Amino acid sequence: MRILVVEDEVKIARFVQRGLKEEGYTVDVAFDGQHGYEYATTETYDAIILDIMLPGIDGVTLCSKLREEKNDTPILMLTARDAVQDKVRGLDAGADDYLTKPFAFEEFLARIRALLRKKGENITSTLQVGDLVMDLLTHRVSRAGKSIELTAKEFIVLEYLMRNVGKVVTRTMLAEHGWDINFDSFTNVIDVYINYLRNKIDKPFKNKLIHTIRGRGYIIRE
Repeated sequence: MRILVVEDEVKIARFVQRGLKEEGYTVDVAFDGQHGYEYATTETYDAIILDIMLPGIDGVTLCSKLREEKNDTPILMLTARDAVQDKVRGLDAGADDYLTKPFAFEEFLARIRALLRKKGENITSTLQVGDLVMDLLTHRVSRAGKSIELTAKEFIVLEYLMRNVGKVVTRTMLAEHGWDINFDSFTNVIDVYINYLRNKIDKPFKNKLIHTIRGRGYIIRE
């Protein structure tokens, strides 16, 4: 699942980004409201973490703007303010939840999971290709009923393949989805992770799901 963090305090933004990545999420970060708006309107996210006090466009205005444009991505507002009126402003602008800084990361994760469960009431939280099943909320993966343990990065790569079942996914697409902008696309890291997945997803089973399309990339299909 992909999450956008819009937070101008670099230390907090990086802390949240690192923690979410460790939980298996793909995370993009914007440090001001304008860039946050550009990310939110050009990419697809499962949730947005939005600070109220932002340079450029403040969080309340950004939240309201996204809702006016029919963007229904779940939004969790973050702020150092704890006054009731600030919470009311954020919720009235269309935010789904509100968390005051500083916060316990365990509570933060619980709030994210709650937002994703709420979204999952209308959108499936499970991906399936043949007998391979991925639960996006619990991050559990199984094939033919057998549990498969994946690292956070392996989960991200497999999730992207499964979301694009039957379609060719290039190395560049995988790099943009699973790594940050500083990633060196000329390395063989993508191929290494595909190999890791094959050893866990395909090797123990007769029917292979992950296929190489020579000169183009990879595809997952029955």
